[in-house]
Amino acid sequence: MTEVQNRTRGPKLRSGPMITSAALVGAGTLLMVAGFAIGGSHVASSIRRWVREMEVPPSELARIKMAQARAAAMAGAEAWQKAPGNRRAQVA
Repeated sequence: MTEVQNRTRGPKLRSGPMITSAALVGAGTLLMVAGFAIGGSHVASSIRRWVREMEVPPSELARIKMAQARAAAMAGAEAWQKAPGNRRAQVA
C-alpha cells in the first residue's frame, strides 16, 4: 500500500524548460505581430498608390458598371416581354 500512496498523479514538470518555452513563444508572438504590421502597412500603401494612379477612381467605375448592368437588365426584360410567344405581347 505504501507504494501506491507514494505515487504522484500527473507528469512531473520542471519549471526551467517551461519558463524558457513561454519566453520563446512570447518572443515569437512579438515577431509575428511586427511582421504583420510591416507587411500590412506595405500592402496598404501599395494599394493607395495603385488607386491614385488609376485613370477612373473605383467609385466612379462602380457607378458606370452599375448603370451598364441596369441598362442590360432593362433591355433583357423588354426583349423578354416583347418575345413572339409571349401572351402579354399578343394581348397588347
